[in-house]
Amino acid sequence: MTSSPYLNRRTLIRRSAAAGLFTIPAVGALSSCASGGDDGDSVERQEATDSNPFGVSPDAELEVVIFDGGFGDQYALDAEEIYQGSYGSVDHTKTTEIRTRLQPRMVQGDPPDVINNSGADAMDIAALLRNDQVHDLTELLDAPSLDDPSVTVRDTLMPGVVEMGQFGSDPVYQFNYAYTVYGQWYSRTALERLEVEYPRTWDEMIAVCEKAKQEGIAGWTYPGVYPYYFNFTLYPFIGKIGGADVLRAIDNLEPNAWRHDAVRAAFEAYYELAARGYILQGSPGLTHEESQDEWNQGRALFIPNGSWVENESAQNTPEDFEMAVGPPTSLDSSDAMPFETIWASGSEPFFVPADAANVPGGLEFLRIMLGAESTRNFTELVSSLTCVRGAADGLTLPPGLTSASETLAAAGDNLLIPRMPDWYRQLNNEEIGGAIAAMMAGEIEPDEAITRCQRAADATAQDDSITKFQHI
Repeated sequence: MTSSPYLNRRTLIRRSAAAGLFTIPAVGALSSCASGGDDGDSVERQEATDSNPFGVSPDAELEVVIFDGGFGDQYALDAEEIYQGSYGSVDHTKTTEIRTRLQPRMVQGDPPDVINNSGADAMDIAALLRNDQVHDLTELLDAPSLDDPSVTVRDTLMPGVVEMGQFGSDPVYQFNYAYTVYGQWYSRTALERLEVEYPRTWDEMIAVCEKAKQEGIAGWTYPGVYPYYFNFTLYPFIGKIGGADVLRAIDNLEPNAWRHDAVRAAFEAYYELAARGYILQGSPGLTHEESQDEWNQGRALFIPNGSWVENESAQNTPEDFEMAVGPPTSLDSSDAMPFETIWASGSEPFFVPADAANVPGGLEFLRIMLGAESTRNFTELVSSLTCVRGAADGLTLPPGLTSASETLAAAGDNLLIPRMPDWYRQLNNEEIGGAIAAMMAGEIEPDEAITRCQRAADATAQDDSITKFQHI
């Protein structure tokens, strides 16, 4: 580690924050007094070359903070080793407390150079953008890819990844490293023991859950502590019933978007699961890990989740479980989109802060992560696809990831990408999630859940302090 005055200051601030010497203001106060926006690099850029397109200084330290969740941090450590082979040392931190630990540093103008902004304690990217605290990644996307200089980074990415980093405008402010297949995760072994097929219509879903109930098995469980997990199946279910425009209207905060017939049909279908007693008792009080453990132990057939679940629950998954994912069960033959339609998109977001000391190093680290060696390593380590096309080709994949790849291939162009979760994080996770949680717990009926969702969306639309985004 070098001993420049900047690094001494960075270390002092970080240690002081950890020791509680800085008072952490409320999130709203953080947003209003943020100091980002000058986009000036503390580390001077060197002359750009074919092998160093961002002009990374060979001696400057790079600071990387990784969310220590379902993917762990070994994949990042391996990418950092590649970085250090050509450039300076890397100060690596892993944590589950992204917002708690890093938002004060964003305010102080001393952020890390790369942030994996994920997990329940992630920072609100929309609030950071409102305060000009995020570096535009367009130069990364237009740079030559690590393995083939004739191909840009942009052209190596999976569908929707660039769009997921945009927020109603052309600049790209984050990229989502993993490529996640969301849906109804299940055990092939469990369905075989019940002698049932994966349900393609809601009538079939009810029949499967009823048969499971007769055997003392719940049809569903979910993490009630984090109720937005239900959105991983509910949003694409709504889109399948009514078409992609229904989800776009919800994302755009259009008046009465939540009162669409497709939303009502989806809510009534899911409410039926609760009304018929097909939800595992106690699910409203479970965390994501606890609900996954219940599911792994065969106490419930289905769980709404994303393809990180295979790695996150690996220690408690029986060897004969045969984990798999299917598209959200269709309502019936009148659906606007085919059964194979799924929500699949980039996840696990990364960004470079505008006030980062080593912006060129941050960009180069992300370029390394998007290279063949790092992407294949990620897939092998954590059982997840990445946002790079063909990165998993030729690899032997575990059951869940094999299923996710097959489900993605079967969907073809029938992909839905709701933006509510990252455009309006609090609305999605708390207000919408809370209304759905109350409905699934049997506390309210679909009409009231819809009313609460629409009321919360309208309040967000009318709140001038919240930056609004539109599909482009």
